Amino acid sequence: MYKFTLSTDSTCDLYHDFVVKNDIKFVSLTFTMEKDGKMEDRRDNFTEYGQYVDFYNELRAGGLSRTSMLNYESHYEHFRALAAEGAEDVVHFTISSGLSPTKDVAAQAAADVKKDYPKFRVYVVDPLTATVGQGALVRIALECRNAGKTAQETYDYVNGLRLHIQHFIVADDLKYLRRGGRVSAASAAIGSMLNIKPILSFDNAGKLFVLDKVKGQKKAIAFIKAKMEKEGPDELGCVFIVHTDNEPAAKELETYVKEKFGIQPFVQIMGPVIGSHVGPNAFALGYITKSLRNEF
Repeated sequence: MYKFTLSTDSTCDLYHDFVVKNDIKFVSLTFTMEKDGKMEDRRDNFTEYGQYVDFYNELRAGGLSRTSMLNYESHYEHFRALAAEGAEDVVHFTISSGLSPTKDVAAQAAADVKKDYPKFRVYVVDPLTATVGQGALVRIALECRNAGKTAQETYDYVNGLRLHIQHFIVADDLKYLRRGGRVSAASAAIGSMLNIKPILSFDNAGKLFVLDKVKGQKKAIAFIKAKMEKEGPDELGCVFIVHTDNEPAAKELETYVKEKFGIQPFVQIMGPVIGSHVGPNAFALGYITKSLRNEF
């Protein structure tokens, strides 16, 4: 019998089969695809790899995807269903507060559910990251849950790891970052012409910023390797790689990590919520170090 229920929103980018197999409660964010003048609301609940590829092919074909935070009603329904099933302590992960106010919405919904279910308590984790960085913390919380840790112990432990996660996110086409306000229109136009690849990271507030800019994918991968050789993964051996339908880049980084550090990284394709903002052909690597975020 577990001491708490593990829950997350879909920006963790963990695969459907993994979530189901490990009894992780899951709530989907939404996105809107605009294509040929038509708008279609969709849910971030893909169950097969091909659905991810289809999404990025839609973007390549001119589709425009917009995202919004998970609203109060969805959180309230999610938590109320857990409480009705008998859940008491819940550790729930949201997208970084630096990208969305979802954490505060989740906390309010949980507090309102508690009015009818006094024993119900949600520990809302702000991961200060997103996609597989958030997913890595969910995986660690899963290990804690399975080892018999309490919700409070798990919450404290994963919160202590957040600022030790390093991120290197490489976008392929700056137009997607321009749409999200991350770079100016002029910078995006020049960068695309010159094949400039911005390397993004998360700051201590969980916000994205441009760490560096390099020319071409090869130099971007070399940048990541050089950073890892300065300081590699800590004793947890937690390394994660994600891509937006760019398997060659992900495979090169996977091979490097296995050969250099003897670690099998988690490798996944990114879901549509964060993928909407970086576009197709992006890739990223993250890992946990002894040093704090961006200190080396």
